[in-house]
Amino acid sequence: MQKNLQLAKQLNIGAWIITGLVLLLVGVMRQVKIPLPEGVDLGFLAPFHAGVNALTAVVLLVALYFIKQKNVEAHQKAMMTALGLSVLFLLSYVAYHFTTPETIFGDINHDGMLSAKERAAVGSTRTLYLVILLSHIVLAAVSLPFILFTFIRAYTQQFEKHRRMARYVWPIWFYVAVTGPVAYLMLMPYYP
Repeated sequence: MQKNLQLAKQLNIGAWIITGLVLLLVGVMRQVKIPLPEGVDLGFLAPFHAGVNALTAVVLLVALYFIKQKNVEAHQKAMMTALGLSVLFLLSYVAYHFTTPETIFGDINHDGMLSAKERAAVGSTRTLYLVILLSHIVLAAVSLPFILFTFIRAYTQQFEKHRRMARYVWPIWFYVAVTGPVAYLMLMPYYP
């Protein structure tokens, strides 16, 4: 048990480092744009991200079902799949945002700016979109280290701590996985 606690401490440090690097990348990707070679367009990644998020939500539900049925092995496999999908999403998301201009909700003419006329055309729907998007972004950032810590508790066989954390972390992760595709569907009409 002592060996597991020591491993957990080391993995927790790694989780904080990963979280810091991810947040740094996400902050920088909005400021830095890397030009792609002529003819290369990563626009296909936006719907891919929505699909990966939706699949993550489904896998999280499957994992919840398995643990409620006391099928720990299937639960572990489902959670590893959800974690893998989230890593795939994150890598793809960062690549997309480092290379592709932002799409603005309501930008009907795709000029990268929101005119007063465009803002009036979308009305309060833009506010709803921003609330969903901002809650998605904030909860994704806040939940990242806790998702990792919850995984670490299970990996190091601290199952009671894992269960206590999972009660709070799972619903937030699920919310993030669901609101990603919702935000995409709302933004879809404004992609060039």
